[in-house]
Amino acid sequence: MAFPVDRIKLARVQSCMAEQGLDALVVRAPDNVVYLTNYWPMKGYAMAVFRAHGDPTLLVLEAQLDNARRNAWTSDIRTFRFYDESDPRPPTARSLDAAIEVLEADGLTGKVGLELSQGSQICDRMVGEPTVFTYFYFEAIQAACRETVDAVALLAGCRMIKTEQEIERMRLANELAAIGLEYTRQNLEPGRMTECEAAAMIEGHIHSVGVGYQGKVEMARAFALVWSGPGIATFTATKDNPIQANQPTLFELWVCADGYWTDLTKNLCPEPPTPDYDRLLDSMLSILIEAADYCRPGAELGGLDRLIRKRIEEAGYPGQPSHPVAHGVGTRAHEPPFAHQAAPGVVEEGMVLAIEPGAYWAGGGGLRLEDNYLITHADAIALCPFGDDFRTHG
Repeated sequence: MAFPVDRIKLARVQSCMAEQGLDALVVRAPDNVVYLTNYWPMKGYAMAVFRAHGDPTLLVLEAQLDNARRNAWTSDIRTFRFYDESDPRPPTARSLDAAIEVLEADGLTGKVGLELSQGSQICDRMVGEPTVFTYFYFEAIQAACRETVDAVALLAGCRMIKTEQEIERMRLANELAAIGLEYTRQNLEPGRMTECEAAAMIEGHIHSVGVGYQGKVEMARAFALVWSGPGIATFTATKDNPIQANQPTLFELWVCADGYWTDLTKNLCPEPPTPDYDRLLDSMLSILIEAADYCRPGAELGGLDRLIRKRIEEAGYPGQPSHPVAHGVGTRAHEPPFAHQAAPGVVEEGMVLAIEPGAYWAGGGGLRLEDNYLITHADAIALCPFGDDFRTHG
């Protein structure tokens, strides 16, 4: 099921490395491992040594070897043991040793890029126990190299602009989201079903349909936060509140297909919405359309944030929303660029931006719309085929 080597993407990274005189990048954040090798680790102990010239080296647990061979673009895959009766250290120590051995054996210890300022990382396939960086990890590589530098900005800059293959893979993730949303729309039972049951339904259906989808996806997972009617609120957990009939049920939905993500917010409403939601939906749809139209190459990222917040204030909700209103999506659900009012830079062709205007009512309720938009030379195209006007569903 592996996609062919995305040589355009890898050449872009190597070109940026050449500009900075880097011999290699050493990465262990799962999103960067996926980006550089096409391997989404089962466990976050995997690492990659990405050379300025030649193929990368992928380091994986022994048990992951077959999976890595199926998916990774490189043939240089080396293993380390999860448990070693002769070595009482944790497996992270053995993966680190293996990475340093590659650097030293191949003469890559001149100038090496590390994820020194990686503020967040996406999960591995196991999801529940992300593996984080430690001082010892950085210290050991720095001791082995003449010079180490922060490569996070380099990787972020490359990752912001998607290749044709990456766009295809993000379309697959968005298609799976739409399939899950349509299935849930057809099976949502107001008054009898709870928010957490709706979340379990959509997550389970996407997982069941997504594994093996179209012969192009090996592993698909979905992660949903669900709130209905008065339960709608930002940054709160899904509860066991009942699904409402005439008020929207909001699905904050992340779908991952082999390491490429969506970040969507879609709403389902089994019956015609109440007048207050009807008016709020009209406002949010208008703002989303205007924001997407603004996103042409050359538009200021900071201006996107200001536009959305100004329109929300004009709709009667000053100071809202409390969350960001636009950011990049790719091998992480939230990645650069981030459109805040002080954001530098401009919208560029090839970016995929999540645009998410929202307004919330005191005491509970409100609405958010969010789509992932591919920026082309002429316009912004929504990647998810499931629409935002929930009055037209069905």
